Amino acid sequence: MSSGKCPFGFGSRDPFKEKRTAAAAADITINGEKIRMLLRHEEVRQAAKDWQTFSSDTPFRVPIPSEEAVRSMRQLPIETNPPEHTEYRAIVEPFFNRAKQPEVITKVESLIGTLLDDALRSEAIEAVHDFALPIQSRALTYLLDVPESEAKQYISWGIHVFKVTNGEFKQGNALEDYLSAQLDRAATHSGDDFFSALTRARYQGRPLTREEMMGFANLTFAGGRDTVIHSLTSILAYFGENPTALSYLREDPRRIVLASEEFFRVFMPLTHIGRTCPVATQVQGAEVPAGQRISLGWASANFDEKAFAAPHEIRLDRKPNPHVSFGVGTHLCLGAPHARLLVRTLLQQLVAKIGRIDILSSVDRLEREPDFERKVGYESLTLRFIAV
Repeated sequence: MSSGKCPFGFGSRDPFKEKRTAAAAADITINGEKIRMLLRHEEVRQAAKDWQTFSSDTPFRVPIPSEEAVRSMRQLPIETNPPEHTEYRAIVEPFFNRAKQPEVITKVESLIGTLLDDALRSEAIEAVHDFALPIQSRALTYLLDVPESEAKQYISWGIHVFKVTNGEFKQGNALEDYLSAQLDRAATHSGDDFFSALTRARYQGRPLTREEMMGFANLTFAGGRDTVIHSLTSILAYFGENPTALSYLREDPRRIVLASEEFFRVFMPLTHIGRTCPVATQVQGAEVPAGQRISLGWASANFDEKAFAAPHEIRLDRKPNPHVSFGVGTHLCLGAPHARLLVRTLLQQLVAKIGRIDILSSVDRLEREPDFERKVGYESLTLRFIAV
């Protein structure tokens, strides 16, 4: 079964089609920096696994654009290579795997179900700030085993902890102040929560430094925030444009797992991520000087015609679906189980409760760079939910 061609205008979601058809890589410019972007599925996968040639051991250089202006520490474990990465990752992985625990699953089901019930009682709801942001923020408290009341602070930061609506970096950093205060509290009143675990953790036989603790916490809050929010709202908008798709899932809820992965493929919120070449390296016909970056084009790879049949269609039964939305290899996203839980639960609750979604208004969120423009979720999305 195919739900047909996506109505969103895939030119804005796949701005790399022409470049990808012509070559496996292209030069793009971001903030005045020329970066060699790998565009095709196989090349992206191979480079992601080749950490010796394309290194993550470069503080502040993995995200594109860089974040030197808004954080003061290396993000862990993402900005390290093996074997350091392996030991760092093991410190926090138990918290991210809480998304697989029945207790956490039950809380997420209750959270999303309650918010949908509230939406059904309303004439309309703004889905970005009043639905997806509370889901992301409150579900994060379950993952970190902190009081759910902490979500009020997380919600106040908005969609992105580093950026304002128009994409400019924020002045000052409320996130770092918050994280520092939480680590201070945990150092004297240790519990079972994420911050307390960091204060007790050991790396290579020694306690973590404060900078290392902050690096873990920074990535935890920044890495899965806007990405989750834009995934959830894009899915809601899709059903608003394709009401028969909800009926298709309702006919057989076992279809939800495949549909979830297809949504992750198509609505990839992260365009790309950086790696640095330790030495001068030939990258698909062009030399990248030592110390300069390349880009792993996740979003482009997800639409590669060589890897996906009819990639510009949303196929809710697509199988196999080798998307790279959670990365590849060593740096496979720690938050993948959490993201999958949220999307899967949203689909389950929509199927059970919602018969139709009406889109009343929307404002696209656009990622604009000199060499491409790409739609990534919504700045605002006002919906009306109709009960099944």
